[in-house]
Amino acid sequence: MRSTTCCWPLAVVASAAAVAAQPPLGTPPPPEALPRIEFVFEERVTLAPAVVLGETAFGQRQYIPITGGKIAGPKLRGEVIPGGWDFQLRLPNGCGTLTADYFLKAEDGTVIHILNEGYSCFGVAGAEKSYTRPRFEAPKGPHEWLTRGTFVATIELDSPPPKLEAIRIKVYQVK
Repeated sequence: MRSTTCCWPLAVVASAAAVAAQPPLGTPPPPEALPRIEFVFEERVTLAPAVVLGETAFGQRQYIPITGGKIAGPKLRGEVIPGGWDFQLRLPNGCGTLTADYFLKAEDGTVIHILNEGYSCFGVAGAEKSYTRPRFEAPKGPHEWLTRGTFVATIELDSPPPKLEAIRIKVYQVK
């Protein structure tokens, strides 16, 4: 007669022991386990004047045409291709959402799509910069690491409002 008792493989037993040894839920991880960020590149994105669509049920809607720009950094160099858009929704509290959709051209000629989304509070409670989540779509080849990576970015004004002509976006990869 065959026994119904099963022997667990050593890897499963070791995994169960590791799970049992985990700290309580919500315990901060040790510093060496925290994600780190690495500076990838900076963009200086030039802008046309905002096109204000007006007040909607959700807030004040506007978009800003992207007219070009430069990219410089340790992992990517090139230019911002003219023709993208920064769609914005300003809320009554002075903050708002932004969704910028445009293309970059690397020094080697590779065209890379970027969709940069975030929540901005420029000028509210002294906020001097905003944080966004850029997502890239690069063709297979030397720049496809952008498609697979996770990134965060800061946006800073390059010139003071109301005559905003450019912004600076610093892009960091989460490692």
